[in-house]
Amino acid sequence: MVINMKSIEELAESAKQLKQKGMNDKDIATEMHLSVNTIIWLLSGESKIEKAPGDVKIGWRSIGVYSNRIYNIAEIMADIIEEETQRLEKEIDTIVGITINGIPYATFLSDILGTELGIYRSITTKGEGTFSSNYADISGKNVVLVDDVVSTGETISKALSAVKKEKGNPILVVVLTNKTVKDEIDGVPLRSLVRARLLK
Repeated sequence: MVINMKSIEELAESAKQLKQKGMNDKDIATEMHLSVNTIIWLLSGESKIEKAPGDVKIGWRSIGVYSNRIYNIAEIMADIIEEETQRLEKEIDTIVGITINGIPYATFLSDILGTELGIYRSITTKGEGTFSSNYADISGKNVVLVDDVVSTGETISKALSAVKKEKGNPILVVVLTNKTVKDEIDGVPLRSLVRARLLK
């Protein structure tokens, strides 16, 4: 993938503006659909002198501006979930959306599939994730985790650990875009609608 200098400068400026609004590097990475390493590089000023880290910018704003489009994507995700759970011979109890971008998909998925809805906040002030008490308790339940983009797998890995810590059983992860070569994270199958990789 080739990014021209104007595009890099625009990305750096967007990252800088988000930083000025008080967002941390992880939140900026989530907002801009880039890896944390790319955000650190953009914010460091090295983008003018050093080669970019290998990353792919994912933007799905044309989907996100209308709820019916998100619902249509959720229907595709639901089809993938049903296919995968049949293969695994497992029933789903709860769909867990990872904040912030996984929540709208998870909400529609829980409606389509007739499951409970859980919400996982990926970062707290202590650097750990937590489940919102306003939504389903996942203890003893088969859980499908939903997010928009997997960049490194770190957020998903932490979410999977949190599910296990709460005595839930993670059976599947479904995302819009997978930017890795991984087909599983921590032994849990990973399915995506699109796989995007930088070819070097």
